Amino acid sequence: MKKSFLYTGGGDNGMTSLVGGARVPKTHPRIEAYGTLDELNSFIGWLAAETGDDDTREILQHIQHRLFRIGAYLATETEGAESGISTEAVGQLEEAIDRIDGALPRMKGFVLPGGCPEAALAHVCRTVCRRAERLIYTLSETATVDHAILVYINRLSDLLFALARHECRIRNREEIIWKKTGV
Repeated sequence: MKKSFLYTGGGDNGMTSLVGGARVPKTHPRIEAYGTLDELNSFIGWLAAETGDDDTREILQHIQHRLFRIGAYLATETEGAESGISTEAVGQLEEAIDRIDGALPRMKGFVLPGGCPEAALAHVCRTVCRRAERLIYTLSETATVDHAILVYINRLSDLLFALARHECRIRNREEIIWKKTGV
């Protein structure tokens, strides 16, 4: 098999192709949505590489595969495309959230990002996930988007919050609790 080029020049004028060949501006809401999912997937890969917890790494790598599938779905303008996200996938996230959160101490207040590098990175993942969710909702205003994707991404941000807290706990690091009066 002949090796393909990494560059084609097809996007040099601000246009790109969707799955199926349709050309759209690189600023199109569909591109913004799946591009942000790609960014999230990259940050999740970084978190998976940094965590010392095998269970967390396995969860994150499973999520990466799902995010790639969601990105492919969002890159397809064809109505009736299958997202591959089911209520079972959402349920798996909820089970992981419940398991991880169940082992954590009760929150003492609003948790600020930080505590340890891995927790801070999980918070970065969470905030990128929330941005992806907003962009997918924006896309859903003009295009059909499987509602299961929106539910999945919403739960994923909750899981990432739980993982941030978990990363502090397994490293015996204190979470940073927001103080109304400041520092």
